[in-house]
Amino acid sequence: MFIRIRSRDGLERLQVDNPNITIAQLKTLIETQLRVPVHSQTLSTNQSLLLAKTPTEMSRFSDMSNAQTLISTLGIAHGSIIYLAYEGERTVAGPKIRPAGSFGRKMTMDDLIAKQMRITRQENPHCELVSFDRDAANGFQHYVNETLAFAVKRGGFMYGTVSDEGKVEVDFIYEPPQQGTEDNLILLRDPDEERLVEAIALGLGMRKVGFIFTQTIGQTKKDYTLSNREILQAVELQGESDLKEWVTVMVKLEVNDDGGADVHFEAFQMSDLCVKLFKDGWFETEIAPDAEPKLSKMKKDVVVGGKDTREVDNDFFLVVVKIFDHQGPLSSTFPVENRNTMVTMRTLKSHLDRTKNLPFVKRIADFHVLLLLARFLDVNSDVPALAGCVHAQATVPEGYQILIDSMAASA
Repeated sequence: MFIRIRSRDGLERLQVDNPNITIAQLKTLIETQLRVPVHSQTLSTNQSLLLAKTPTEMSRFSDMSNAQTLISTLGIAHGSIIYLAYEGERTVAGPKIRPAGSFGRKMTMDDLIAKQMRITRQENPHCELVSFDRDAANGFQHYVNETLAFAVKRGGFMYGTVSDEGKVEVDFIYEPPQQGTEDNLILLRDPDEERLVEAIALGLGMRKVGFIFTQTIGQTKKDYTLSNREILQAVELQGESDLKEWVTVMVKLEVNDDGGADVHFEAFQMSDLCVKLFKDGWFETEIAPDAEPKLSKMKKDVVVGGKDTREVDNDFFLVVVKIFDHQGPLSSTFPVENRNTMVTMRTLKSHLDRTKNLPFVKRIADFHVLLLLARFLDVNSDVPALAGCVHAQATVPEGYQILIDSMAASA
């Protein structure tokens, strides 16, 4: 089976042959496969571990501190995510090099592929265009502009529909738990919460269609479209999806003609070649602090403009997508999850009181309302059913109305 390991370096897969190993044996596998020494490792099933900055803070996460505990007793199975914090630098094994030439030395298949791997631009995207629900887009940009002041990065997953012609319509944005800095965005993804989001999307007749993130004010002073870290994050998420129209949207501030600042949206797809190179392990995924952000480093030589190189301008991997807007079926007035303000039942009561003159289905026709309600409903039946009422604009069954009103009244 495979277990996913999330660290400051991103998401990596760990092969585990025996599901009944101990935590001590798991740490040994991490040392062998991921090159993190056992004595440096702190493991936890709690994503907040990645926010710990000192050994003292790390030591508070003790759910995986007993070396003899079987991982199966912690509910860790195929596809589970474990969070890893470690001190110091990490040494990753590089590719084995064999001499190649014509005088008695053999050229390997990897050598041949490297000689032929030419980096060229992809002219046309698979996504005809991306259209944003105006309220959803405004809710996202307003938060990063007014509250975060574009000082730290912020990201979210876009959900909506895809037409037969490849037109993507984004109707809501889900913002997972995360930690943003000026140059980096760590998504602390919660599988349980994402399961609720997927159930809501299913009931609404929608699916995950892309990734949206912001660039900070500090980044806009640099001469690149997307940084090497942003390329890696975007291509990893696009590679996870089976949607060929998957789109990545970047939001930033731009100086206008009057000297003021306007919020600007740009949409891209990572090229097919970019996704293939990432999946095949060509990208260097550890980025040095002094690395040039506009260049992505490769583990082997590639051909760019007729020259062999291991550094590729990030723009070669970007395919521009047109942006439009529309008025979608959902409202976006309810507070958004995983931000600075806690969303509670009192928040729900205020929302329902404010919208009491509307039909009940209209009062809950907001993804962020549905996500709060979903935490208290059955994910396999109730959540898709309630979202299905919103999708069809049908009358919400009286039992659901009574339950939701009682939840709000408990505030």
